[in-house]
This record gives sequence, structure tokens and C-alpha cells, in this order.
Amino acid sequence: MLVIVDYGVGNLASIQNMLKKGGARSLISSDPGAIESSTRLILPGMGHFDNCMLKIKASGLLPIIERKVFSEKIPVLGICVGLQMFMRASEEGKESGLNWVEGETVRFRQDQMRGMKIPNMGWLDTVAMKPSPLLEGLENARFYFAHSYHAVPDQQKDILFTASYGYPFTVGIEKENILGVQFHPEKSHRFGMQLLRNFANYYL
Repeated sequence: MLVIVDYGVGNLASIQNMLKKGGARSLISSDPGAIESSTRLILPGMGHFDNCMLKIKASGLLPIIERKVFSEKIPVLGICVGLQMFMRASEEGKESGLNWVEGETVRFRQDQMRGMKIPNMGWLDTVAMKPSPLLEGLENARFYFAHSYHAVPDQQKDILFTASYGYPFTVGIEKENILGVQFHPEKSHRFGMQLLRNFANYYL
């Protein structure tokens, strides 16, 4: 079962509806038993980094989630701040990240924006950096973004795909079974539906 983790943050119903449109069943849950029996996890995120980190820690679900991700190696997908939480830290807050992926989250560099506004809100084309089952059928895909911060992985090999807004930045990561996207697939029409469908069928 694909479980969308409910720790009080994110567009949970919208994500589930988009999965349903793509033919994938899912469960929104904060129940430890449901997460324990999951075969896929989606970790949503929205708003301020520290708020998301404090809420996931307060939920009591992290030990179960980390066992599923690191011991059982089930696929996990972080969305928006969910991806940023995978990193060790963020310039947006003082809380430590999960440190599942080596790297940090930074604010868009104003001196490199060439007059473009922060936050980045709108559609951007993406460029794949390596093949992945998550990107099947998504050549030249466009996704919807709403953010001021973006992840910067230490390792180039962890970068799945990129986009440009003022300068090129990481919009998706893949490190073994850990995947994340900066954009909102639930707001990205057919491209978002395809990506979520791919995740529901993701294989290692």
C-alpha cells in the first residue's frame, strides 16, 4: 500500500486525488500500523522548513519511517519541503534536517536572479540528468513550482533532474530508494499525474 504520511502538513487530499486519476490507490494516514505495513511512502511538505521538521518529529512517526526507508528500503517520495527535509539543513530555519541525502537547502541567490522575482511561482521545463523509472514518459516535462528555497546535493550523482530559474537548480533527487521533487505534482496536470503514477509503480 502507498501511504501519504499525515503529520499535519501538505496538500494530502490533492496528492491522493492525483494518484487516483493516475490509477493508483493510496491511503492518507498518521497511524503507525498503516505506515508499518506500507510498501511506498510519500512525505509531503508545505510552508516553513522548521514547522515541517518540528511536526514530523512531534508525530512520533520518524523511527518507523526511517526503518521502512533504511532497513526495508521501500521507496519514499518527498514533495516540496518534503524534499528539503531530506537534506541536513536549510537556510530557511534553524532545525536540523533528516540528513538522508548529503546536501543543504538554500534560498535563491538574489544576485544571480537577473531581475526574476522570488519566490519562483509558475511552470518550468525540466531536464533529466540520469535515467530513472520515476521519469518514464516525462521527457521535456513541465511542472508547477511555488518556492523560494531549493536543495543543493553534495553529490552530483544524487541529482535526478534540473530546471532553470535565474540559474540551473535541482528539482529532483534520487538516492537509491530516496526520491524527492521540489515542484507540486498534484498541481502539475498530466505531468504530475504521470510522475505520481511512476512512483506508485517504482522499482529498484
